[in-house]
Amino acid sequence: MKSQLLRFFAKHPFDAFNQKQLSARLGISDKAGREQMAALILELAKQNVLLEQKRGKYKLNPKYIVEDKPKSVILGTVDMKSTGKAYILPQNENMEDIFVGANNTNHALNGDLVKVSLFPQRKGKRLEGKIIEIVKRHKENFVGVLQIFPKYAMVAVDNNGTDIFIPKEDIGNAKNGQKVLAKITDWPKQMQNPTGEIVMVLGNPGENNVEMQSILVELDLPLFFPKNVEAEAEKIPLEIPQAEIAKRRDFRNVPTMTIDPADAKDFDDALSFRTLENGNLEVGVHIADVSYYVQPNSIIDKEAYNRATSIYLVDRTIPMLPEKLCNGVCSLRPNEDKLTFSAVFELNEKAQVVNSWFGRTVIRSIRRFNYDEAQTVIETGKGDCAEQLLPMHKLATILRKKRFEHGAINFQSTEVRFKLDEQARPIGVYVVESKEANWLIEEFMLLANKQVAEFVGRNKNQLSQSGKPTKAKTFVYRVHAEPNTEKLATFVQFVGKLGYKMKTGNRSELASSFNSLFKNIAGKGEETMIETIAVRTMSKAYYSTENIGHYGLAFPFYSHFTSPIRRYPDVMTHRLLERYLENQSSANAKEYEEYCEHCSKMEKKAADAERLSIKYKQAEFMKDHIGEVFNGVISGVSKYGIFVEIEGNKCEGMVSLQTLHDDIYYLDEENYQVIGRRYGIQYKLGDKVKIKVQNVDLAKKRMDFLLMEN
Repeated sequence: MKSQLLRFFAKHPFDAFNQKQLSARLGISDKAGREQMAALILELAKQNVLLEQKRGKYKLNPKYIVEDKPKSVILGTVDMKSTGKAYILPQNENMEDIFVGANNTNHALNGDLVKVSLFPQRKGKRLEGKIIEIVKRHKENFVGVLQIFPKYAMVAVDNNGTDIFIPKEDIGNAKNGQKVLAKITDWPKQMQNPTGEIVMVLGNPGENNVEMQSILVELDLPLFFPKNVEAEAEKIPLEIPQAEIAKRRDFRNVPTMTIDPADAKDFDDALSFRTLENGNLEVGVHIADVSYYVQPNSIIDKEAYNRATSIYLVDRTIPMLPEKLCNGVCSLRPNEDKLTFSAVFELNEKAQVVNSWFGRTVIRSIRRFNYDEAQTVIETGKGDCAEQLLPMHKLATILRKKRFEHGAINFQSTEVRFKLDEQARPIGVYVVESKEANWLIEEFMLLANKQVAEFVGRNKNQLSQSGKPTKAKTFVYRVHAEPNTEKLATFVQFVGKLGYKMKTGNRSELASSFNSLFKNIAGKGEETMIETIAVRTMSKAYYSTENIGHYGLAFPFYSHFTSPIRRYPDVMTHRLLERYLENQSSANAKEYEEYCEHCSKMEKKAADAERLSIKYKQAEFMKDHIGEVFNGVISGVSKYGIFVEIEGNKCEGMVSLQTLHDDIYYLDEENYQVIGRRYGIQYKLGDKVKIKVQNVDLAKKRMDFLLMEN
């Protein structure tokens, strides 16, 4: 809290604040937190760091003011809005976003890295500026619909992009109305639109395959594997050499099973269970040994690294590895001998890890469960493998409880799924519910990821032969930083206005407050919006060789070890763990940090693709329901309209304020509502409403609703 206070005063070096103002700005609402802050203020005042201006109002001593004002030119990333204005996200994370008006964007596009010249900041106003240089384009290729005119053509870019002018000679074989991929070749200063050329014809808009491929191509993601990669994969034998089995710890006689979604094809994790002679319980977390089959710098390895992750669209998976590997050789299918890399734990009845072992193994799964089947065994206490599933469920329940007691935050994520017909058209939308069977797998995967990271990361506490402390060996960590103080304070104020209180006195109280908040908003209209803003308030998890711990999980050491079929960082983790188990030297940190940055970047692209495919399918589903009335809840408000999420299927659309003819409505931003000027009618976040589906724009993945009388 002391560093929090000092950072706040440093950012406002010429202003004085009383304790009430500081509590509000820092999001401290509990009595203990306020008392702690009051004591710190008095301590800092005694040290002459803070000066009391008026009674009870303090400001920073001028001699402690560090001139750390932002430079007049800032480097940042463009967040372009559909209105043409933009916000620049500075590379310096401690700076606030910079507003850029539509007339000052200088041909910048969403995601571009730019230089911004700042305007003099007026007191109480946000930072503003203008883009003076585009340092690096986020992308040059854009998907859109081709419109051919007598002397030229235009590509109407999807997702609110800038339309691209296409000279007649650069149209190629593309036809009017087709969806195409266009590349920007030039953007003269005097022209409103860039010029470009057609790179690829995708097909007719509205066709499922065309739309899904459009999402992938727009994000520069692969559509298929190169032929040489497929050919190399086909050479891999299905049978395991006996000489390889002899090198490994054999778990084929230990009861082992997989638990996955019903539609899963690649099974990269399995659990084994047995009771040991001393009464303790042994749980083996067995992971597909991809690194045995995919050798470093091979054709398959290079392709897997470039992809870095599998991509899950609504109707298809774009795998990281060729099918021969992901669904065949590596997949832990039942009743087949499989090579695995395992983390084996001996636990007592309190779920405390007594011993752990890491190494290469061979297994034979006796049962492939889907989550519903495993859930039935847990609920009834009967069925296949009940003697293994039930004690593992008991251990997982204890591990889960301990994790939250130690400060883990239970971030909620709603998983929307679709029922598709033979043409991949959505005929139903539903939300996947996470139950005990899901948690059982989750807890043991978390345990393995955590223990593997600790095994390598804690080596720095050992002494070398010379008696000096050793440096931790290079490893791939999954890290998650503390939330930004001001972002957190803003979030606490936001939920406070909605009637939810949070304690931020210390890390434990904050985690408990988040978990209580998620529990209290479940099923309410504001649930989606609060969850979304909560995630944005937190830092984003990423891969790095620099271990800073995982804030959300409250783990000081954490890695990704359990999904090498679909995540390249897990392949790197396996290779490094094998290297260190053999007492080899540390890997090159700089080299691996570059790998981590690439994997983090590709992970974000894959998440964007998944989100866009869901939004498209939601719009496609609702297109068949134009004119129908649904119950919904207000999930957001803006100066343009009211966002409504339909109950049951989570499809979200907007009610334009222009369609509310009974009054003239304005946005009350502070209270998250719109209010009628004449009659004072209020539409507030979380209110239940009825809407009629007015229009669906598939290209923009947007739905327009009309408000109906309840």
